Amino acid sequence: MYLLVILFLVLFISLFWMGYRHIVRLQHLNRRRVIYGFWAALLILTIMTFAHWADYLPQALAARLTMGFYSMVAGFLSGFACKQFMLRRGAGNVIYVFRSIWTEAIPNFIAILLLAFGLYRTHLLSLGPFTGIGLTSGISLIALGFLGLTMPIVPEFRRKGILIIDRLVRWQEVVSYRWYRENVLQIEYLNPDKTLTDFRTAVPEEDHLRIEGLLDKRLKEYEKERKKALQDDRYSAGKRN
Repeated sequence: MYLLVILFLVLFISLFWMGYRHIVRLQHLNRRRVIYGFWAALLILTIMTFAHWADYLPQALAARLTMGFYSMVAGFLSGFACKQFMLRRGAGNVIYVFRSIWTEAIPNFIAILLLAFGLYRTHLLSLGPFTGIGLTSGISLIALGFLGLTMPIVPEFRRKGILIIDRLVRWQEVVSYRWYRENVLQIEYLNPDKTLTDFRTAVPEEDHLRIEGLLDKRLKEYEKERKKALQDDRYSAGKRN
């Protein structure tokens, strides 16, 4: 029993480290990868179900595998959520963010529900009865709720940069902006490898002047750092060639 608990703790800590290090970023996900991941999980679940029906997978072993899976999920989500919390805290105060019931109230409400249901699954508030699957599944739900509270649905314009889901784009990496449509703003920025990319976000008409003033000020303020970074990168590339 103690060896099993130690194994689950090792799985939790290992996946916590992977989540905290952002080994997988949400921006790397696309439709094909999500579909492949879904079908892979469904295939594994189907194989385990048939193996259990055919008595090749005993109930005790199936329960341990399920607990191990929940421990891995809980560790990864907990690490990712902690990293998100540190990222938002280090990005400085919020200067502007488009707030609405769909981007703030509803996601936070869902996250709180997940936290509450996770606590209910663990039976910590009622002081038992405790089960391995109940504890591990409950902790994974709590971690998912915590992640939901730390994950911004829309870009947040903060003192040190723009927080886009799980990445902070610093102001010196922002290259330009334009109005893609009437109330849709497109911002171009540099990746760590100095390639140019962009994102789009909705901005209500009454906030147009405010966001334009903010971006114009930041672009002018960090113009020298941005040009220097681009020149240093070209110089380093020339030496490598």
